[in-house]
Amino acid sequence: MRTPLPTPSLHTARLRLRAFENADVNDLFALHSSAYVLRYWDAPPWSEHVRAEKFIMACRQMAQEGTGARLAVDRVSDGAFIGWCSLTKWKPDYRSASLGYCFDAAAWGHGYATEAASALLRWAFDTLDLNRVQAETDTRNVASAHVLEKLGFVREGTLREDCVVNGEVSDSWVYGLIRREWQPSSEPVPAR
Repeated sequence: MRTPLPTPSLHTARLRLRAFENADVNDLFALHSSAYVLRYWDAPPWSEHVRAEKFIMACRQMAQEGTGARLAVDRVSDGAFIGWCSLTKWKPDYRSASLGYCFDAAAWGHGYATEAASALLRWAFDTLDLNRVQAETDTRNVASAHVLEKLGFVREGTLREDCVVNGEVSDSWVYGLIRREWQPSSEPVPAR
């Protein structure tokens, strides 16, 4: 049996990363029901509100099972929920995990994904003692690839025709970040 993984609360100059709460259901549904936001995802937009409730329950279950952490991301200036960032598939024996994130379209282009993922990576490398973090993105999602590259991830290969996105067969890029190659931002990100 795995040890539960307490969901951290992380802070940056502009963001707060925290455990999901039941009150996040409406914001989460709005995010995941957007066809525009999910245009490169391998799952269709949500059409049922209950999907948001199940997502939050899955976040809690992931923490309880010790397999990862998925954090809601709020903007500090106004407290608005703008997306989420996660470490999943945590394998303590291999000291590895996978990074994922999803942000509202209105939050794009402001560096929030990079800032949130950087905070989560600091926690992953410093607290979980990870050696490797992996990420994947649709090859058409140039903005997400740019976020990963700004964080120091290296494109390691292409998974050819590995997904079907909106009925269209799609390729994915695989990225990896090794602890010894990671350059943390100079901004302190204390866990609370």
